[in-house]
Amino acid sequence: MRQLRIIFAALVVGYVVYAFTNDAERDEAGNIISEGQIDAFALQVGDCFNDSQAIIDSGSSEVEVHDVAGVPCSEPHDNEVYAVFDMSFDVFPGNESMFDLSTAECRKRFKGFVGKSYEESILDIFAVYPTHESWSQLDDREVVCAAYHLDYKKLTGSARGLGI
Repeated sequence: MRQLRIIFAALVVGYVVYAFTNDAERDEAGNIISEGQIDAFALQVGDCFNDSQAIIDSGSSEVEVHDVAGVPCSEPHDNEVYAVFDMSFDVFPGNESMFDLSTAECRKRFKGFVGKSYEESILDIFAVYPTHESWSQLDDREVVCAAYHLDYKKLTGSARGLGI
């Protein structure tokens, strides 16, 4: 029994060390300076990140995002956060409506960040938005808008103001 406790304690300590050392590091200005995991609730405008295997495997189905693989924008990356905002209505509108509303609001914010309209850009967008569970259990109202290359090419540097 004692060996089992020691093994369990070692696993817990190992997990804590791994989780702590696997987090992306930010500089004083909040920019990501080393790659690692970023909690979905901690994403900021200008954060760059790569697709996770869960997102890739999901195809077009909805995926619950808990964290992303953050990287400095100076390194090749799949996505960049260009807007973060809260939904202002009181009642969860349903999954399909939440998708539609989030996407519409992300499109409105696209040109202000990229410098070119969504329709004319070589970038596409996706929104990370609350689920019914996160809305009701965590009071989650946050939507994160991210851009990626239409041809799934890696981006290097920020898309802010590039007009691409």
